[in-house]
Amino acid sequence: MAVKPTAALATARAVPLASRSEARKLVVAHHIVGLTGGGGSGDFTLDTWKNDIKLASSKGIDGFALNVGADDFTYTQVGLAYQAAEELNGDFQLFLSLDMAAIGGQMNCDSPDTAAWIRNLTTTFIDRPNQLKVDGKALVSTFAGESCTFGEQDVPTGWRVQFTEHPDIAGKIHFMPAFFVDIQQFRNFDGVMDGDFNFNGAWRTDFTTASASSLLGNNGSLDHPTPQQQSIIAQTLGSFQIDQWHIEQLAQVANSSHTYMTSVAPWFFTHFGPDTYNKNFIYDCDDHLYVRRWETLISNRDKVDIVQILTWNDFGESHYIGPIQGNLPPGSEAWTDGFDHQGFLDITSYFAKWFKSGKEPSVTQDQLLIWARPHPKRAQATDDPLPPPTNYELTQDQLWAVVLATAPGKLTLATADNATARFTINAGLNKVNMSLTPGGYMRGTLERHGRTVIDLKPSEFTFDPTPTKYNFNVFVAMAGAASW
Repeated sequence: MAVKPTAALATARAVPLASRSEARKLVVAHHIVGLTGGGGSGDFTLDTWKNDIKLASSKGIDGFALNVGADDFTYTQVGLAYQAAEELNGDFQLFLSLDMAAIGGQMNCDSPDTAAWIRNLTTTFIDRPNQLKVDGKALVSTFAGESCTFGEQDVPTGWRVQFTEHPDIAGKIHFMPAFFVDIQQFRNFDGVMDGDFNFNGAWRTDFTTASASSLLGNNGSLDHPTPQQQSIIAQTLGSFQIDQWHIEQLAQVANSSHTYMTSVAPWFFTHFGPDTYNKNFIYDCDDHLYVRRWETLISNRDKVDIVQILTWNDFGESHYIGPIQGNLPPGSEAWTDGFDHQGFLDITSYFAKWFKSGKEPSVTQDQLLIWARPHPKRAQATDDPLPPPTNYELTQDQLWAVVLATAPGKLTLATADNATARFTINAGLNKVNMSLTPGGYMRGTLERHGRTVIDLKPSEFTFDPTPTKYNFNVFVAMAGAASW
């Protein structure tokens, strides 16, 4: 692929991150540029990018990590993203997240020509006014890249010689890759890693159906865990331990700023067959994972510089919080149509403010968020060529709810006319749940002083006991009411 000439661009506004204890904390969202172009009906325009930026900014998100492959439209769409941020004349920041899994599939990751391509892409945009900078240098990240040698003797040498210390790039970037390696190898990346992006921090990828028995005990039931076992699962999903290991190993990298970026996500489910992407699995995201993960990161904010939300628009893996738009991966509409996730986005500003300031925000508007999968986990799909996703046994047939309350009140959850549960709600953040009813619905009613503040019952949702296809995505509903 031909290398495009580098344009002369405006001087960037630096967003400094000094020592971890004093640095400005940031919250960004991972935006898949590969779904924004390609000639389909969902191609992004300048206005589409502006709308995404305005929406994200209104929810406390400071910028987008632009996940890029070597597509023909990459330069065009990334250029539109930067132009949109500039024309909005705000502080919304952008940076490149080089998707080396995609680039390596489109180009030869062992070739210096591929390194030349990513260097040119990088230098084309790192001096744009809304480029996110760390300690005065443009932040650049990756998804993968742990097998790329770029023609050198090994991976660390390849990244150092052909990228971070190459004359085109040297001294200009703050490089924070997400390398999927044994983290004890980090120390080999001297001259490469200014920091680390723990992409999989958002989920416990090591908690699987196979590993559950060792965690819960052989008498554990994934269908009916005891309260003690439920507590173990919740503590496992909310643990900071893997982040801590990343931080400790990052500290072993010489000549590094040791900047740490980790992730948070609301969900994960993908259901592609071998004729497409051949991905059919889930990560356990129950037990209020999105909220619980935010609470964990807030409790450990002195160790974390940047939180990256996974994702704004990865519809193929069900972890999107932005509007469903763009050119969706073919087939993913089967589990995304009608499954808007912007309720998760609506509560993001609460946690983003808390993480960045270190102070729990006051709630100025009552909000109720409820979500659930559309069918029982043991249901047998009547017309699906694929089996249920790997690790589906981990999921729980529960209606999950979060209340951000301006004052104490009462919440009633219902999953059928004869299935209700009542909860005492405190001012601030509340997490509750109850069992779903096959053939039933979801409903949440918040009351205060005998008055109904919120009554949320989405008519589009039914907990279907006989689905046609397997769908382990979640239906999300949100309602708010002004305080009184």
